[in-house]
Amino acid sequence: MEEAEEQYEADRQFPYNPQAGLFYSMTHEDRIDADKRSIYVGNVDYGATADELEIYFNVCGHVNRVTIPYNRFTGHPKGFAYIEFSERDSVRTAMTLDETLFRGRVIKVLPKRTNIPGFRTTDRFLRGWPRGRGFRASRFYSPFRSCHFIRENGRAHPWIDSF
Repeated sequence: MEEAEEQYEADRQFPYNPQAGLFYSMTHEDRIDADKRSIYVGNVDYGATADELEIYFNVCGHVNRVTIPYNRFTGHPKGFAYIEFSERDSVRTAMTLDETLFRGRVIKVLPKRTNIPGFRTTDRFLRGWPRGRGFRASRFYSPFRSCHFIRENGRAHPWIDSF
């Protein structure tokens, strides 16, 4: 029992997994190579563990790492996973498991795509009117100043006040 308490104290002092910091110390080329050896697995059961996924995909080749992203606010899994293999050929083999059953669900297996640094698909200012708080073109001008919206049949219809 004393060994368990010592291990608990050691883990409490260092809550970080040594393997987790390994990804951040990699160069950009190493990350691209790791992405080419990785797959995306979609529609994963929310109760699935990394060990179960590793066993399921171990027939394709040696699995280096299994990553299951979690929602940071609720702590629940997001329903997909990333699996990194030792060799690139394992990715092609894993693609044969696309649309197979895993824990009663049909999973989607795709090669992992590499994110381009600085490229975002959610640039809001390129889509027309910026939405959200903090944007105000002018305090005195509003295109809907004299326009009221009336709800009919669940739809909003503009009604312009001509007075």
